Amino acid sequence: MSNQGYDEELQAERAYVASLYDRLAAERERARAAHVKAVREPGHVLWERDVQAAQCAKAVAQLDVAYNGLCFGRLDALSGERTYLGRLGIFDEENDYEPLLVDWRAPVAGAFYCATAASPEGMARRRQFHTRGQSVVDFTDEFLGDSGDRGGTRGDAALLAAVNAPRGDGMRDIVATIQAEQDEIIRLRHPGVVVVEGGPGTGKTAVALHRVAYLLYTKRERLQRRGVLVVGPSPAFLDHISRVLPSLGETDVVFQTPGDLVPGLSVTAEDEPELQRIKGSTAMLDVLAVAVADRQELPSDPVPVELTDGPVLLDADVARAARDEARATGLPHNEARPVFREAVRRGLAERAVDRIGEGWLSPSDGMRAELRAEVLAELADHEQLAAVLDRLWPLLTPRRLLAQLYSSRARVSAAGGAPALYRAHGAAWTVSDVPLLDEAVDLLGEDRSAERAAARRAHVEENYAAGVLDVLEVEETMDDEAQLTAADLLDEGALAERHRERDNRALAERAAADRDWTYGHVVVDEAQELSEMDWRVLMRRCPSRSFTIVGDLAQRRSAAGARSWAEVLSRYVADRWVFRPLTVNYRTPAEIMAVAARLLAEFAPGVQPPQSVRSCGVSPWSRRVSSYDLAISAFVDSEASREGTSVVIGPPGVAGTVPPSATKGLEYDAVLVVDPAGILAASSRGAAELYVALTRATQRLGIVHDGPLPAALRGVAPDGGGRVSHRRYV
Repeated sequence: MSNQGYDEELQAERAYVASLYDRLAAERERARAAHVKAVREPGHVLWERDVQAAQCAKAVAQLDVAYNGLCFGRLDALSGERTYLGRLGIFDEENDYEPLLVDWRAPVAGAFYCATAASPEGMARRRQFHTRGQSVVDFTDEFLGDSGDRGGTRGDAALLAAVNAPRGDGMRDIVATIQAEQDEIIRLRHPGVVVVEGGPGTGKTAVALHRVAYLLYTKRERLQRRGVLVVGPSPAFLDHISRVLPSLGETDVVFQTPGDLVPGLSVTAEDEPELQRIKGSTAMLDVLAVAVADRQELPSDPVPVELTDGPVLLDADVARAARDEARATGLPHNEARPVFREAVRRGLAERAVDRIGEGWLSPSDGMRAELRAEVLAELADHEQLAAVLDRLWPLLTPRRLLAQLYSSRARVSAAGGAPALYRAHGAAWTVSDVPLLDEAVDLLGEDRSAERAAARRAHVEENYAAGVLDVLEVEETMDDEAQLTAADLLDEGALAERHRERDNRALAERAAADRDWTYGHVVVDEAQELSEMDWRVLMRRCPSRSFTIVGDLAQRRSAAGARSWAEVLSRYVADRWVFRPLTVNYRTPAEIMAVAARLLAEFAPGVQPPQSVRSCGVSPWSRRVSSYDLAISAFVDSEASREGTSVVIGPPGVAGTVPPSATKGLEYDAVLVVDPAGILAASSRGAAELYVALTRATQRLGIVHDGPLPAALRGVAPDGGGRVSHRRYV
């Protein structure tokens, strides 16, 4: 294409995209007006107005996010038809709803990501726009199949521009640069579990998030009712990825770490590896079950219960019979508690009646029943007995159960737990405790007293509403003429319901606060780190077993983590899961990946490293130093003048560094790895930790050490040589 022809095409594309923005602006104004109307218009019941206003606000937000990069490409079919692609669909309402812009998730858009010269899928050309704000800066063409002209530039120009760009505060969406192997996974129509495994920089997380957006597009009605849960390894990681789905117009998503999965808790502390392994094993199920049973006690000595007609003894026989009856119900501990208490009262009442009746010649059944009722009524309000029953079968919360288990060597031993479970009273909860607390919710059940009180309140409200209707009916029928009354329009239940408090929070907020909420789909990132107990929590959260699981077994650092995907999933979904690999590294340049690959070959020789698509032209460097403080300061100073992000990663105990675990799933323009030998020695999975540290950089990698380098890193070029105390690194 000549320069003149290119300029004419560019002006035409700019005009077309500008017209799309005009239509988007008009649609946004309509949505905003609908929102204002929903908020201000009288006549609606308050909760109905709130729901409608929330829906309108969501529509406005979805239109707002589309402004950045609204249209990013065009497909030209061999038939001559042109299709513009973007973040959402825009249609010409006056021309039979002709599509002016096709949503990237629509089936027709698939060719934009998958068509190649060898397999053009009926396409002649793929055009990619480079935009700034609402303006088209330029475009590149890739000609496909046998379409004649081959003058276009490389089709991966947009991809290379994106991966070479400096990193910002958070992950960007890849909607304009999705690659074929990624698109196949994003659009995969598998109803069960999809496992996506790939090495560093392969875009696992981006694929998972765009798959969520695709599923919300294709299964919106079902998923909007239940929402989507995204589980990531750390708060920093969740913050890093939190902008992607909103940028794609999706907000019905809950982001949590494994430490957030029990409402009311947000835990980041970690146990030592051996304790992680113990707590993460499903062997803890038996420990918890026995720990609960151990709290259903029998009195060691008979307890006299004083009654009006004399004392009656609560001994092990009465308590055992009551305990057996309560356990036979199969109810959780707290829900079986009223059964136990009532059975004890009956047992004591029978003993009291037998003792009192010994002086009678022949008491009738009626006399015994009357006396039994009197004794039961006295026992029901007996404070001394209530206190004894609280000790024998206490009301337990998950936190109380676990805290009291951990703080007693005797209880740990009685439950069959490992001695390492014992800890000093008051120790903080750890991430490994969260699935145990969640498991305890089911073992203990709810305290139904609040539920019974709510039912009583509802009954009172309905009675009050019935009284209101009676008054209205009297007033309205004072006139002799027949007329429609309030009672003809609604009953007391409907009237009470209108005035009952409604939960108008957004779906994501309601779901995050509700332990029993079940999601339509769950994404698990860095899934290799999750324990057997973690997986039980997540499977409870999604009974449909609709999951996208992403991870890299070679990067596993947790002693309780996964060693194979089949081992994790077979007990839950049998063969309802599929495996898809990602093999191309879009983040880590070849120079840096070559260093990481040598380490990978040492600790995971059977794992093939991902193939980098680019070089950065900057070789990794190493330097032996006498002061880590000075080396870190020099690195920070040198990076301060550069565009992009940087991080210093080191082992525990080195000031000014963050551990590799805190950078899982993150990426930076520049990385300084401090004391790699220390990282290796810090844990049994130190090699995986160092592998993570080495593969976070997108442009520049430096290594500083005060002793010999690990064998796998000895090929890294020294930066200037010799042992120095400080230097400004550039």
